[in-house]
Amino acid sequence: MREFSADYLRRTRDGMWESRESLSNLRLDTRERVLDVGCGTGELARVLAEETPGEVVGTDADSQLLSVAREHVSVVAGDAHRLPFPDDSFDLVVCQALLINLPDPERAVREFARVSSNIVSAIEPDNSAVSVESTVSAEAELARRAREAYVAGVNTDVALGGEGTRNAFNAIGLDGVSTHKHHHGKTVAPPYSARDLEAAKKKATADALVEKRETLLESLSPDEYENLRARWREMGRLVIEQMQTGEYRRAEVVPFYVTTGRI
Repeated sequence: MREFSADYLRRTRDGMWESRESLSNLRLDTRERVLDVGCGTGELARVLAEETPGEVVGTDADSQLLSVAREHVSVVAGDAHRLPFPDDSFDLVVCQALLINLPDPERAVREFARVSSNIVSAIEPDNSAVSVESTVSAEAELARRAREAYVAGVNTDVALGGEGTRNAFNAIGLDGVSTHKHHHGKTVAPPYSARDLEAAKKKATADALVEKRETLLESLSPDEYENLRARWREMGRLVIEQMQTGEYRRAEVVPFYVTTGRI
Protein backbone atom coordinates (compact mmCIF):
# COMPACT_ATOMS: atom_id res chain seq x y z
CA MET A 1 0.00 0.00 0.00
CA ARG A 2 1.25 3.49 -0.84
CA GLU A 3 2.18 5.81 2.03
CA PHE A 4 1.09 9.43 2.36
CA SER A 5 2.30 12.29 4.52
CA ALA A 6 0.06 14.11 6.97
CA ASP A 7 0.45 17.31 4.91
CA TYR A 8 -0.63 15.54 1.72
CA LEU A 9 -3.77 14.17 3.37
CA ARG A 10 -4.70 17.54 4.83
CA ARG A 11 -4.15 19.29 1.49
CA THR A 12 -6.07 16.83 -0.66
CA ARG A 13 -9.02 16.51 1.74
CA ASP A 14 -9.30 20.13 2.82
CA GLY A 15 -12.91 21.30 2.54
CA MET A 16 -14.16 17.97 1.24
CA TRP A 17 -17.10 17.68 3.61
CA GLU A 18 -18.41 21.22 3.62
CA SER A 19 -21.55 19.54 2.22
CA ARG A 20 -22.50 16.26 3.89
CA GLU A 21 -25.63 15.44 1.91
CA SER A 22 -24.02 12.45 0.20
CA LEU A 23 -23.43 10.85 3.63
CA SER A 24 -27.17 10.64 4.30
CA ASN A 25 -27.36 6.88 3.65
CA LEU A 26 -24.97 6.30 6.55
CA ARG A 27 -27.67 7.54 8.97
CA LEU A 28 -24.95 8.96 11.19
CA ASP A 29 -27.43 10.40 13.70
CA THR A 30 -28.40 6.84 14.70
CA ARG A 31 -24.94 5.29 15.03
CA GLU A 32 -23.63 3.97 18.33
CA ARG A 33 -20.13 2.87 17.29
CA VAL A 34 -18.36 3.82 14.06
CA LEU A 35 -15.02 2.65 12.65
CA ASP A 36 -13.04 4.71 10.11
CA VAL A 37 -10.57 2.32 8.43
CA GLY A 38 -7.40 3.85 7.02
CA CYS A 39 -8.31 7.03 8.87
CA GLY A 40 -4.98 8.76 8.20
CA THR A 41 -4.92 12.09 10.01
CA GLY A 42 -8.63 11.80 10.83
CA GLU A 43 -10.27 14.21 8.38
CA LEU A 44 -13.28 11.93 7.84
CA ALA A 45 -13.25 10.70 11.44
CA ARG A 46 -13.72 14.28 12.65
CA VAL A 47 -16.76 14.65 10.40
CA LEU A 48 -18.18 11.37 11.70
CA ALA A 49 -17.62 12.47 15.29
CA GLU A 50 -19.50 15.70 14.62
CA GLU A 51 -22.47 13.91 13.05
CA THR A 52 -22.93 10.83 15.24
CA PRO A 53 -23.96 10.62 18.91
CA GLY A 54 -21.93 7.45 19.37
CA GLU A 55 -18.24 6.61 19.59
CA VAL A 56 -15.96 7.01 16.57
CA VAL A 57 -12.77 4.97 16.33
CA GLY A 58 -10.06 5.47 13.71
CA THR A 59 -7.61 2.80 12.65
CA ASP A 60 -4.57 3.02 10.38
CA ALA A 61 -1.31 1.16 9.85
CA ASP A 62 0.74 4.39 9.99
CA SER A 63 1.51 5.38 13.58
CA GLN A 64 2.64 8.89 12.59
CA LEU A 65 -0.73 9.63 10.98
CA LEU A 66 -2.54 8.18 13.98
CA SER A 67 -0.66 10.56 16.27
CA VAL A 68 -2.46 13.39 14.46
CA ALA A 69 -5.86 11.67 14.32
CA ARG A 70 -5.85 10.88 18.05
CA GLU A 71 -6.16 14.58 18.80
CA HIS A 72 -9.78 14.29 17.67
CA VAL A 73 -10.97 10.65 17.99
CA SER A 74 -10.00 7.36 19.60
CA VAL A 75 -7.45 5.48 17.50
CA VAL A 76 -6.15 1.92 17.23
CA ALA A 77 -3.26 0.77 15.06
CA GLY A 78 -4.42 -1.80 12.56
CA ASP A 79 -4.24 -3.31 9.08
CA ALA A 80 -7.33 -3.03 6.84
CA HIS A 81 -6.91 -6.71 5.93
CA ARG A 82 -6.68 -7.86 9.56
CA LEU A 83 -8.70 -5.46 11.69
CA PRO A 84 -7.91 -5.79 15.42
CA PHE A 85 -11.57 -6.04 16.49
CA PRO A 86 -14.03 -8.88 17.20
CA ASP A 87 -16.92 -9.67 14.89
CA ASP A 88 -19.85 -7.19 14.95
CA SER A 89 -17.91 -4.57 16.95
CA PHE A 90 -19.40 -1.58 15.09
CA ASP A 91 -22.72 -0.66 13.51
CA LEU A 92 -20.95 1.30 10.75
CA VAL A 93 -17.57 0.63 9.16
CA VAL A 94 -16.41 3.20 6.61
CA CYS A 95 -13.28 4.20 4.70
CA GLN A 96 -12.29 7.12 2.49
CA ALA A 97 -9.87 6.82 -0.46
CA LEU A 98 -8.51 3.57 0.96
CA LEU A 99 -9.62 0.83 -1.44
CA ILE A 100 -7.99 2.62 -4.39
CA ASN A 101 -4.63 2.07 -2.65
CA LEU A 102 -5.09 -1.63 -1.92
CA PRO A 103 -4.15 -4.43 -4.34
CA ASP A 104 -7.17 -6.49 -3.22
CA PRO A 105 -10.10 -4.21 -2.30
CA GLU A 106 -12.53 -7.11 -1.97
CA ARG A 107 -10.42 -8.67 0.77
CA ALA A 108 -10.59 -5.45 2.79
CA VAL A 109 -14.36 -5.09 2.27
CA ARG A 110 -14.85 -8.64 3.54
CA GLU A 111 -12.97 -7.68 6.70
CA PHE A 112 -15.11 -4.53 7.07
CA ALA A 113 -18.21 -6.72 6.90
CA ARG A 114 -16.83 -9.04 9.57
CA VAL A 115 -16.54 -6.29 12.18
CA SER A 116 -19.79 -4.49 11.22
CA SER A 117 -23.20 -5.52 12.50
CA ASN A 118 -25.12 -3.25 10.13
CA ILE A 119 -23.61 -0.97 7.46
CA VAL A 120 -20.40 -0.97 5.42
CA SER A 121 -19.48 2.09 3.36
CA ALA A 122 -16.57 3.14 1.15
CA ILE A 123 -15.97 6.65 -0.18
CA GLU A 124 -13.74 6.20 -3.22
CA PRO A 125 -12.69 8.55 -6.04
CA ASP A 126 -12.44 7.92 -9.76
CA ASN A 127 -9.07 9.50 -10.40
CA SER A 128 -9.44 8.99 -14.15
CA ALA A 129 -12.33 11.48 -14.19
CA VAL A 130 -10.73 14.46 -12.41
CA SER A 131 -11.36 17.73 -14.24
CA VAL A 132 -9.09 20.81 -14.23
CA GLU A 133 -9.72 24.33 -15.47
CA SER A 134 -6.99 26.96 -15.40
CA THR A 135 -6.16 30.43 -16.66
CA VAL A 136 -2.89 28.91 -17.88
CA SER A 137 -4.13 27.33 -21.10
CA ALA A 138 -1.68 24.40 -21.09
CA GLU A 139 -2.39 23.30 -17.51
CA ALA A 140 -5.61 21.35 -18.07
CA GLU A 141 -4.15 19.36 -20.97
CA LEU A 142 -0.90 18.60 -19.15
CA ALA A 143 -2.78 17.58 -16.00
CA ARG A 144 -4.90 15.22 -18.11
CA ARG A 145 -1.82 13.70 -19.77
CA ALA A 146 -0.03 13.15 -16.47
CA ARG A 147 -3.19 11.74 -14.88
CA GLU A 148 -3.74 9.26 -17.70
CA ALA A 149 -0.15 8.07 -17.50
CA TYR A 150 -0.34 7.73 -13.72
CA VAL A 151 -3.63 5.79 -13.81
CA ALA A 152 -2.18 3.47 -16.46
CA GLY A 153 1.06 2.89 -14.56
CA VAL A 154 -0.01 2.57 -10.93
CA ASN A 155 -0.41 -0.94 -9.53
CA THR A 156 -3.82 -0.47 -7.86
CA ASP A 157 -7.19 0.66 -9.22
CA VAL A 158 -7.10 4.40 -8.53
CA ALA A 159 -10.13 4.79 -10.82
CA LEU A 160 -12.19 2.42 -8.65
CA GLY A 161 -14.97 4.95 -8.04
CA GLY A 162 -18.51 3.72 -7.60
CA GLU A 163 -18.62 0.86 -10.08
CA GLY A 164 -15.55 -0.92 -8.75
CA THR A 165 -16.66 -0.46 -5.16
CA ARG A 166 -20.15 -1.78 -5.92
CA ASN A 167 -18.58 -4.83 -7.56
CA ALA A 168 -16.55 -5.53 -4.41
CA PHE A 169 -19.61 -5.06 -2.18
CA ASN A 170 -21.76 -7.35 -4.34
CA ALA A 171 -19.01 -9.96 -4.54
CA ILE A 172 -19.05 -10.51 -0.77
CA GLY A 173 -22.85 -10.56 -0.60
CA LEU A 174 -23.74 -7.19 0.95
CA ASP A 175 -27.41 -6.25 0.56
CA GLY A 176 -29.05 -3.08 -0.75
CA VAL A 177 -25.86 -1.74 -2.31
CA SER A 178 -26.26 1.90 -3.42
CA THR A 179 -23.99 4.76 -4.46
CA HIS A 180 -24.20 8.55 -4.07
CA LYS A 181 -21.88 10.83 -6.04
CA HIS A 182 -19.96 13.55 -4.19
CA HIS A 183 -17.88 16.23 -5.92
CA HIS A 184 -14.83 17.57 -4.13
CA GLY A 185 -13.93 20.92 -5.63
CA LYS A 186 -10.64 22.67 -4.97
CA THR A 187 -9.90 26.19 -6.18
CA VAL A 188 -6.89 28.49 -6.31
CA ALA A 189 -7.54 32.23 -6.55
CA PRO A 190 -6.11 35.41 -5.02
CA PRO A 191 -5.20 36.07 -2.32
CA TYR A 192 -2.93 33.05 -2.71
CA SER A 193 -2.11 30.98 0.34
CA ALA A 194 1.37 29.75 1.26
CA ARG A 195 0.25 26.31 0.13
CA ASP A 196 -0.80 27.74 -3.29
CA LEU A 197 2.61 29.38 -3.70
CA GLU A 198 4.40 26.18 -2.78
CA ALA A 199 2.31 24.22 -5.30
CA ALA A 200 3.25 26.73 -8.00
CA LYS A 201 6.95 26.30 -7.22
CA LYS A 202 6.54 22.51 -7.50
CA LYS A 203 4.99 22.98 -10.93
CA ALA A 204 7.92 25.15 -12.06
CA THR A 205 10.38 22.45 -10.97
CA ALA A 206 8.11 19.55 -12.06
CA ASP A 207 8.73 17.99 -8.64
CA ALA A 208 5.31 16.28 -8.70
CA LEU A 209 6.32 14.41 -11.86
CA VAL A 210 9.69 13.53 -10.37
CA GLU A 211 7.97 12.05 -7.31
CA LYS A 212 5.82 9.87 -9.61
CA ARG A 213 8.58 9.12 -12.12
CA GLU A 214 8.67 5.33 -11.70
CA THR A 215 4.91 5.05 -12.02
CA LEU A 216 4.76 7.36 -15.05
CA LEU A 217 7.52 5.39 -16.78
CA GLU A 218 5.31 2.29 -16.63
CA SER A 219 3.23 3.82 -19.43
CA LEU A 220 5.49 6.55 -20.88
CA SER A 221 8.78 6.13 -22.71
CA PRO A 222 11.76 8.00 -21.21
CA ASP A 223 11.53 10.55 -24.04
CA GLU A 224 7.79 11.04 -23.47
CA TYR A 225 8.39 11.51 -19.76
CA GLU A 226 11.14 14.10 -20.31
CA ASN A 227 8.98 15.97 -22.82
CA LEU A 228 6.08 16.04 -20.35
CA ARG A 229 8.42 17.22 -17.61
CA ALA A 230 9.80 20.06 -19.76
CA ARG A 231 6.31 21.21 -20.72
CA TRP A 232 5.23 20.96 -17.07
CA ARG A 233 8.09 23.24 -15.95
CA GLU A 234 7.15 25.81 -18.59
CA MET A 235 3.53 25.65 -17.45
CA GLY A 236 4.68 26.19 -13.87
CA ARG A 237 6.63 29.30 -14.83
CA LEU A 238 3.48 30.72 -16.47
CA VAL A 239 1.51 29.94 -13.29
CA ILE A 240 4.02 31.92 -11.23
CA GLU A 241 3.92 34.82 -13.67
CA GLN A 242 0.12 34.98 -13.47
CA MET A 243 0.27 34.76 -9.68
CA GLN A 244 2.57 37.78 -9.60
CA THR A 245 -0.13 39.83 -11.32
CA GLY A 246 -3.04 38.21 -9.48
CA GLU A 247 -4.48 36.69 -12.66
CA TYR A 248 -4.05 33.00 -11.90
CA ARG A 249 -7.11 30.88 -11.20
CA ARG A 250 -7.45 27.11 -11.07
CA ALA A 251 -10.40 24.82 -10.35
CA GLU A 252 -10.20 21.07 -9.89
CA VAL A 253 -13.09 18.68 -9.30
CA VAL A 254 -12.56 15.13 -8.03
CA PRO A 255 -15.57 12.80 -8.24
CA PHE A 256 -16.05 10.63 -5.16
CA TYR A 257 -18.63 7.86 -4.76
CA VAL A 258 -20.19 7.01 -1.39
CA THR A 259 -21.13 3.35 -1.65
CA THR A 260 -23.08 1.61 1.12
CA GLY A 261 -24.28 -1.91 1.75
CA ARG A 262 -25.99 -3.77 4.58
CA ILE A 263 -24.78 -6.90 6.34
